[in-house]
Amino acid sequence: MFYRPEDGHGLPHNPFNAIVSPRPIGWISTRGPDGDNLAPYSFFNAIAYVPPQVMFATTGEKDSAAALRATGVFCVNIVEAASGKVMNETSAAFPRGTDEFTQLAIEKAECDTIDCPRVANAPAALECRVTQIAPLLGDGNSLIIGEVTGVHMRDDCMVDGRFDVTRFTPLSRLGYRDFAEISAVFEMNRPGEQ
Repeated sequence: MFYRPEDGHGLPHNPFNAIVSPRPIGWISTRGPDGDNLAPYSFFNAIAYVPPQVMFATTGEKDSAAALRATGVFCVNIVEAASGKVMNETSAAFPRGTDEFTQLAIEKAECDTIDCPRVANAPAALECRVTQIAPLLGDGNSLIIGEVTGVHMRDDCMVDGRFDVTRFTPLSRLGYRDFAEISAVFEMNRPGEQ
């Protein structure tokens, strides 16, 4: 099958939602004029090592986007399978000003380098300062880039000086209503590496 997006795909569900998978989930927390907010974004990834930077994309002026525009900061909380249900619940269309941490009994902690909450028990959390907000094609699509200014790692995820993803089960988005738990990990050396 081939289709041009501008012509439509003719399928009951948009295949683009599932083609680029698995995708990490950025569980984005913010603090803004309307209070604290927590919402998942599956158009999320790390994009640079030095300085460390991440990006996520949003459609429409959601509470997270409005808050980070006002404050210039956000926190990315890494999602493990054990938090999958409650992470999904934070995607509900709550009224503006609803604190998902309080609403869903998610333990909150304060960030160290920015004025923002984070998920206290997340395997890792990345404190970020916004460096760029770029409009994207389409109605209300925006790309947010942030420089990581602080990194929290849960103690049980540290093994021999490495952040070990086998100490928890990472959750990823596949598309549609599909998610995946990462359960098998293996190493490969790049050509020329010892």
